[in-house]
Formats: sequence, structure tokens, C-alpha cells
Amino acid sequence: MTTTTTLTQAQPVLHLNGGVETAKTVDGTKTQTNPGAPELQAPPLEPFEHTDPGLAALNDPEPRSFLQGAEVIDLTPKFGSEVEGIQLSKLDQKGKSQLALFVAQRGIVVFRDQDFLDQSPEWQLNEWGSTFGRLHIHPTSGQPKDYPEFHLVYRDAKPKSAWAYDTQKLSSTVWHSDVTYEAQPPGLTTLFLYDTPGSGGDTGYVSQVEAYNRLSPSFQAYLETLSVVHSGVEQAEYSRRGNRGGVVKREPVENVHPLVRRHPVTGEKALFVNKQFSRRIVGLRTEESDAILNLLYTHIAQGHDFQIRARWKPRTVVLWDNRVTAHTAIGDFDPAKDGFRHGARITPQAEKPTL
Repeated sequence: MTTTTTLTQAQPVLHLNGGVETAKTVDGTKTQTNPGAPELQAPPLEPFEHTDPGLAALNDPEPRSFLQGAEVIDLTPKFGSEVEGIQLSKLDQKGKSQLALFVAQRGIVVFRDQDFLDQSPEWQLNEWGSTFGRLHIHPTSGQPKDYPEFHLVYRDAKPKSAWAYDTQKLSSTVWHSDVTYEAQPPGLTTLFLYDTPGSGGDTGYVSQVEAYNRLSPSFQAYLETLSVVHSGVEQAEYSRRGNRGGVVKREPVENVHPLVRRHPVTGEKALFVNKQFSRRIVGLRTEESDAILNLLYTHIAQGHDFQIRARWKPRTVVLWDNRVTAHTAIGDFDPAKDGFRHGARITPQAEKPTL
């Protein structure tokens, strides 16, 4: 059974059909359909100057004062937190800067009982998302009419409703950081759900900082000399084969990023590779590159002591720093029996990765 968030105001529920539908609740359930996305075009992305809002909080004598009165639970000692008792929609610019620093330090933060869904799409994008960077328009997914900056997530009982889900594999997990093939990949990212299964459909997160820290110093030093090609070609080809609505709005790109990057606010080093978009290490033979990348992919996937699992409840908003984490949807539910998963992601871009 799907758990639906009932909105206190008639704010739009965003769909892939090119329109925006207003939430309709009947006996606590929302009437909706998911469907194909319109053919759209988006221009190539241009470079831009990014200043992380978390930098402003570094000199704040009380950088976590925005959490005053809240209950904060650390999900692990070094990675992940859960917060209740504050409203993200009420934060001023100082509070948002403190929030950006907090998320950079903790990697991923789960906020409960938020009125985020009661805000308009314009507020969600312009007053919230753009605070943290230039809003990214995904090159290969549908979009609601008039709001191309929302990346919609949807999985129902229809085949291929989620692009990374392969029913021929033993597991649906695909550890990745979002759109790392862009020249300036995302930073602080926001995800919220309109509907979620009553059980299952969690999101797993892993610390790329701690994944780096666990490696031996000599191996760390070598990895810091390497760069990796990240590619969006396979994702675009997947869409062209009729998946994800068959949408390719912007031609795919490849970019080279350092294998280890440094966070511009915390100064921490983190691995910057993921199996979904990393393709090869520059300057190495194929066998050498594959051996190192596969070792790192296994290390990331099996690092249970530096992973957390975020469980979705109504009115939950999850924020993570895409520069120092990887994540995976956990497809441990049957949409035909347990209900569908439907939400939206706001994905501000950040700086070009550097060490």
C-alpha cells in the first residue's frame, strides 16, 4: 500500500506528463497517473562561478544555531544524521548557510515532519534550491511543464519505470553520485516524496570521505595522482532505447575529474568514483584501470560501517552532499502490491571538482 502525503494547501503534484496536477485526496489517497514525458530540448551547460554558501558559516561562532530546539540523532558516529523539530522552510540565509555546512560535515541529513510539500514549486526552486547553486536540468528524464529543474523519481508496476532497475540482476542497488559526468556536478541535493510504499523503498547512502580514509596512505597517495573519465553516454543511450520515456533533452557529455577530490568547505578528501558514470582511469591500461576501479566499487558497496539507510516517512526531506557521498535506491518492494514511489529531486550544481 502506498503511503501518501496529504497536502495542507492545494500545491501541485509534479508529473512527467508535461502538465502539473493539483493534489486530490480521497479517503487519504491521491489520484494520479504516471506517464510519458514530452519531447524537450535543453541547451548545453555553460561554466559558472560557484561559491558554496557553507563557507559563510565557517566563521560563525555558533554554526549549528539553526538546530536550536531540534532533536538531532547521529545515524553513525561520522556519517548521517536525522533531525526533528525545525522547519527548513523557515530558515533565513544565515540558517541555510549553517545548514550547508552541517550537511557537508555529516554527508546526509534526514529531516522529518517538514512542510516542504506545502510550498509552491516556485518557492522550492527559487527560494530554496537556488540558494545552494545553479539548478541542474537533467538531460535524460522527463519534466513537469514549466518546471524543468525538477528531476522526478517514479517507480510503479510498469516495466522500466526506473532506469537503473534491472530485474535480471540479483540486486537493484546501483551505488552512484548524481550526474558526475557534468563539468560541474551537483553539491547539496534535496529529495522529497509525494508517495512511498508503506514499507521498503529506502535510500542507501555511503560516505566517500570515510571510504577514502579507510585506504592505506600509500594507496591514497597514488590515487591522488589519477583522473577518471565520467560519461553520460550510456544513460542517454538507455533513454533512446525507449526507457525513461525515451527522452534525451541534451546531448551526452564526458568529463575528466580527479579520482580524489577535496570538499571546498570542510577541506576533507573523498573518493570521486561511481560505477554508474565512471568509465576509465586516464593514462592506465584497460586491465589496470578496471582492477583499481572495481576494487573501489567493491570497497564502496561493502562499506557497511560507513553507510546508512534512510527510511522514508510522510513529510520527510533528505539532503545530501553529492560531492562526498554516493547513494542507491533500494528496490525491496513490489509496486503492484506495496504501492509506488513518486517524488522530486532538486539538484543544484557546484564547483568543478579539484584536489
